[in-house]
Amino acid sequence: MIDLSLLLWAVLPPLLLLLVYHYRVATAPSLSRLFLFVLFGFISGSFADFFTQAFDNVTGVIVNGQRIEPSFPGEIFRQLLLVAPIEEGCKLAAVVIPLQVLQIQSRFCISSIFLFTIATALGFTVQDNLIYLFSGTVSAVERLFLTPVQVILSAPWGYALAMSICLKIRSHRYTQSVAVAWLMAVVYHALVNVLSVSGSLGIFDYGLFPLLLWLFWQMEQLLRRVKAKYPINLISGYTPEERYWQIALMVLAFFLGGNAIFGLFNLAKTLSPLGMDKVFSAGFFLPTLSQLLVNLLLGVLGWGIFRYLRDLRKY
Repeated sequence: MIDLSLLLWAVLPPLLLLLVYHYRVATAPSLSRLFLFVLFGFISGSFADFFTQAFDNVTGVIVNGQRIEPSFPGEIFRQLLLVAPIEEGCKLAAVVIPLQVLQIQSRFCISSIFLFTIATALGFTVQDNLIYLFSGTVSAVERLFLTPVQVILSAPWGYALAMSICLKIRSHRYTQSVAVAWLMAVVYHALVNVLSVSGSLGIFDYGLFPLLLWLFWQMEQLLRRVKAKYPINLISGYTPEERYWQIALMVLAFFLGGNAIFGLFNLAKTLSPLGMDKVFSAGFFLPTLSQLLVNLLLGVLGWGIFRYLRDLRKY
């Protein structure tokens, strides 16, 4: 029997995020069309799983009936040459093929195709959530935190695709070609997957959420362009010294903000299996509160540096 609570955890967060982006874009297509691309994304996730398992079975080394666990360098090449290209390729196909088959690309503006990409990535996320949650390998809280990841990774090629289709040009001052943007998405996808391998990287785990936060910021910049707004420039210095100093501050802001989210993520993982009586017990509440305050402080510091850099160009 299907666990209704797990089903809701798998489906509702991506759909709610889609509603957020639909609300933020004034020229968004209808929700019915976006939900159609969510379905296409879900199907593409199933194809990606099938292809990944098939290639793993073909290329995997089996000795005495046991599969040899890949080394860390081997996992890097697996993510870069197998998992990331398959997943990003399936998502790209789930956007391009419907646009070509239904012949609807000429009736939509840049924002529509960009949102179709977001909807497809969220449909892919729903499929991911169902696999992970019903297999019991991760908690619902973990998947909640990771809901935007597929969208963040696919946004660059989604924007490049929208520009290419709608403006009928191969390049634009705000974008790269679709092929280059897709290849960059593959590289970042592989890097995110490698960094998210539990317990294998030690201190390098602290690079995952700052990277995701930076990629999210890049997606927000693309969204501003889609909405015909100027991107926010955090590096406004005129001399090399000023620019290097601002770049260092920007890196620090994303590091602090990303690791604040990482700390909250770990705290949520720790608390999710515990009962409320355990969380508010005398020996558990104060350490939990201190961790929460430390992470919030890191987040506030990162946000303060970000605001400083954003407002610096006004003076």
